[in-house]
Order: sequence, then structure tokens, then C-alpha cells
Amino acid sequence: MNLSNEIKTGLLFIFGIILFIIGFSYLKSNDVFSADRKFFGIYDNTEGVVPGTPVTINGFQVGSVESIELLNPSAKILVTFRIENKFNFSRNSTAQIYESGLIGGKLLGIIPANDNAVNAKKGDTLKTSVAPGLTDLVNEKLSPLQEKIESMIVHADSLLISFNNILDYDRIDKIKSSIDNVNIILNNLNSITLTIDEAINSKNGKIYKSLESFSIASENIKNITDTLISVPLKNTFEALESASINISKISDEIIKGNGSVNSLIYGDTLINNLNKTNNEIQLLMEDLRKNPKKYVHFSLFGKK
Repeated sequence: MNLSNEIKTGLLFIFGIILFIIGFSYLKSNDVFSADRKFFGIYDNTEGVVPGTPVTINGFQVGSVESIELLNPSAKILVTFRIENKFNFSRNSTAQIYESGLIGGKLLGIIPANDNAVNAKKGDTLKTSVAPGLTDLVNEKLSPLQEKIESMIVHADSLLISFNNILDYDRIDKIKSSIDNVNIILNNLNSITLTIDEAINSKNGKIYKSLESFSIASENIKNITDTLISVPLKNTFEALESASINISKISDEIIKGNGSVNSLIYGDTLINNLNKTNNEIQLLMEDLRKNPKKYVHFSLFGKK
């Protein structure tokens, strides 16, 4: 059957349109020959996601982003993406924008909820989130470090300024003088140490001679002690013990009232006699004072 040129031209035009649609879908990462479902997600910032960006589940591509629109007046961004029908997940799952690598760009990943809820259906709007990128993580870690480094630099600069103010020429000279004095003191201590060592270890040293004399004195004391130990002190102590016993017996006799010593100490006879004699002497002295002629006779002419 012969076809007219008009029919051939029409068929060629239709075939070209089909090829254009297939090519355009391919460039948008949409598989024309696979059945898929359309889902939505609303974001504050799409972080570089563009139409054709792959949609993944656990890193495996299951679809692609179809379009991105700015919603007025909220300034939210509506992302429309398609996922093949053979991949099912909970309607509580999250559509997260994440970074695939240093130079891999942004991807849209489905994080399954695994909560046994109803599966997501065509046209559902999923929960959304944006994972921090490498730049954000680096900034998060480097910002405190940067602040610490800046603070350290400021303190180091202040320290250097203070150090420069302290170490002027006058103070440097004083420090050198102090170091010289310390060296002199160390040399003197070294000399003293050598002198002490010589005095202790040398046979001509005073300390060595003193220690030797002390050793000789100790030996003499030991000899004297040995001599005293060898003396028969037993007889002496026995004699002293016997004398002590005799004295004790005499004391007992006096206390009991035996003997003249007891009478002399504890009796009233001696005291009474002494009192009587004293009284008689007093009377005699009184009579002598009152009657002196009775006892003394004298005459200037030879008479009594």
C-alpha cells in the first residue's frame, strides 16, 4: 500500500514529537516506560535541588524531581517528584534533601518510617527535612576553633607586648648580673662542698680527727664500764643492806619506848628539870638585883 507524502510527513512529525518527549523526559531523569507516582514536599530552602535531581531510598535511585515552584506569599518551595510504583513506603516517611559528596551535588532521599502505617499514595505531601551539608558541618566545627584561635592570638600578642615591656635593656643587664651572681654562689657552694668532703674523708681533716678522738673516747668509756662490772660490788651492797637493817631496828626500839634515848626524846623529865632550873635562876637574879649587899661586900678602908 502506497502512502501519500502528506501521511508520511504527518507520521514523521508525530514520531519526532514522541522522540522529543522521550528525550526531554530522559534529560529530566524520568523514565517514560516505567509506571510511577507523583509526590510533593514543601521546603524553606531546596539547597540546590533542581528538576531531574535523583530521588533515592537508602542511596538507591527510585525516581527523580519533576519540578520546583515558589509558593506565594509564604515564599515556601514546592518540590514535585516521581517514584516508581514498585517502591512502597509509609506515608509518615520523610523526604530529606542531603549532600551526596564533596562535588556530587544535592539529592532527595526518602527516609522510610517503618512504622507499619498506611503506604504513601499518589499525590501525598510528605514530611520534609534538610540534612546539614559538609560546608555546614565544617563551619559548625571550625567556628568554635576559629574563636579559640583568635582568642589565643590576642592573648599571645598581649603576652609578647608585656614581655617586650619587661625585657628592656636595663632589665636584661640586671638579669645577666643576677645570673653571674648565681654562678658565683654555685662556685662557692662547690668550694664549701669540697672543703667539707676533705675535712671528713682526709686523715688530716679536723672532722676526721674529731671522729677518731670520739671513737677513742668511746673505747675508753667501754673499758671503764667493763672495769666497773668486774669490781666485786656484791659485798659492798650486802654491807649497806645490813647497816640499813640495823638502823631500822634502832628506830623501831626508840618508837616503842625502849632505852634511854626514847626517854630523852619522848619523856617530860628532862624538860621539867630544865624548867625548874630556869625558874630558880630567875629568882636568884631577881634577889641579886634587889639585895646586892647580901652577896657582895666591899670597903674602901679595909673593912668588910
